[in-house]
Amino acid sequence: MASTEQKEVEENGSMISGLLDKAKGFFAEKLANVPTPEAAVDNVDFKGVTRQGVDYHAKVSVKNPYSQTIPICQISYVLKSATRTIASGTIPDPGSLVGNKTTVLDVPVKVAYSIAVSLMKDIGSDWDIDYQLDIGLTFDIPVVGDITIPVSTQGEIKLPSLRDFF
Repeated sequence: MASTEQKEVEENGSMISGLLDKAKGFFAEKLANVPTPEAAVDNVDFKGVTRQGVDYHAKVSVKNPYSQTIPICQISYVLKSATRTIASGTIPDPGSLVGNKTTVLDVPVKVAYSIAVSLMKDIGSDWDIDYQLDIGLTFDIPVVGDITIPVSTQGEIKLPSLRDFF
């Protein structure tokens, strides 16, 4: 009798396991097809010089495919010149994406004064540096949860000249 009950438990367990596997597959397939916001860096501009460092601002356009507003959990960034990280940071809770629209986000990037001076000594006369800006936009998508969309751009930006300091 015990072996009959044990056999039924094993069969039921196997059936439940099979149903769970099917459910996992179904949800994985559905989640893979869930639309996510699309982002692109429009430009990176020199904004000014402060006593703490050099300010740059990146404009990032983000298209929200949903009719509802989506909260942005955080924006993280890393600014590199060659392989050297010259600035990094996180902006917590920067706002939300408007439903079915493109929202332009302003991502302030501050390069510490000591790093800016070091770069100025290394570059020579043209005052341009090649850069790579990597941005991670983290959103809270209902049902799906938090997702991070990586956005990257490369180019040249001007370092401040002496007249920018005065």
